[in-house]
Amino acid sequence: MVQKILLSLVFFSFIFKLPAQGNKKNEVKKKDLISYELPDLLISNSGKKIKTIKEWESFRRDEIYSYFANNIYGIVPGELSIKEVEQLDFEKDALGGRAIRKQINLIFKKKDKSVIMTLLIYLPNKKVKSPVFLGYNFEGNYSVINDPLILINDREQEKLISKNQDPFKIKRGQRASRWSLNKIIDSGYGLITVNYNDVDPDKNDFSDGIHSLLYNSGQIKPAKNEWGSISAWAWGLSRIMDYLETEELIDHEKVILFGHSRLGKTALWAGATDLRFSMVISNNSGCGGAAISRRRVGEKIIDINTNFPHWFAKNFHNFNDNESSLKVDQHMLIALIAPRPVYVASASDDSWADPEGEFLAAKEASLLYNIYGKKGIEIDEFPQTNATFHESVGYHLREGKHDVTDFDWDQYIVFANKHFR
Repeated sequence: MVQKILLSLVFFSFIFKLPAQGNKKNEVKKKDLISYELPDLLISNSGKKIKTIKEWESFRRDEIYSYFANNIYGIVPGELSIKEVEQLDFEKDALGGRAIRKQINLIFKKKDKSVIMTLLIYLPNKKVKSPVFLGYNFEGNYSVINDPLILINDREQEKLISKNQDPFKIKRGQRASRWSLNKIIDSGYGLITVNYNDVDPDKNDFSDGIHSLLYNSGQIKPAKNEWGSISAWAWGLSRIMDYLETEELIDHEKVILFGHSRLGKTALWAGATDLRFSMVISNNSGCGGAAISRRRVGEKIIDINTNFPHWFAKNFHNFNDNESSLKVDQHMLIALIAPRPVYVASASDDSWADPEGEFLAAKEASLLYNIYGKKGIEIDEFPQTNATFHESVGYHLREGKHDVTDFDWDQYIVFANKHFR
């Protein structure tokens, strides 16, 4: 069904705190009201109403996926497999004997070019295969934990030196608060992470990452419908999955994708693209991630394409200030993950990511989960801060800023436990 929705182009003004509950209430000031028509998830391009799983899987899913691939994230123009796996480190008594630590290089080569992804792996020190959380980090594996034995690869060393930083004196574990590693391990899950820049450096230059290995002769940048950086990072997650299927210590049927911010966008697209991932978690992903684009609240398509022109396919620029021309919106991206569990997380102070738009997208995607006989978001009103929902479509609005916290990880572990155990 096509919905006409009135919304406010808003900025969030946090007026007062409720200290007893630790909540912060969003007071929304309405400045301009606009209406938009949300594309109907369950109406095919030919106008057919989708009522069954078979109808969804036989043609409607493909219609939506193809549109996202060609007009938003970009198609991957070829295939490239792992050329070599190099084990750099194996420690059976990490984290005080509670975990196994491995450091692995996945090496990709084509002609005279190569890309190396350095994986940091922590697994519970037990004799059964472990379910794992898989997610990119921003700064480097050394930022995830304060441990001098975590390797800094050649690319990261070169980057640090270019900034006049000594790789051997760099502060380690500066992003440990975003990973809750001990909590993950003690809950029976593993963690696999890699610096997303290993796959494609996060800059408007397609010469030094994975793109260049798949160019045609004379090509120097992706075609208009080909992969931007988010699609490349998603491709990298699938290649990690290729490796995990060979790893005897990991339950590769219980690999949970996790991503924050731009990497939350990446996790959603990777989950839509690769059905081997059993669960997807998007943390504060905003525009181009979980938030409804047509709302035009917080970061808009024109903002993201101007500030980060390399993230999406060039075709996505056609929708700058032109969201109504899109034949999809982000609720349909979330729906592509069905029937696998998906979790969308927002933060109360993160107005740039449009928390309410993220909630609405999760709610709309729930219509498809209902066809699969699964529960999604069943409430109509935007929830209170720190309320949590753990059905097949999960959601919470955490109090605070654009970040990943222990509260978030508590919910992700509860969510995984509910659907895996």
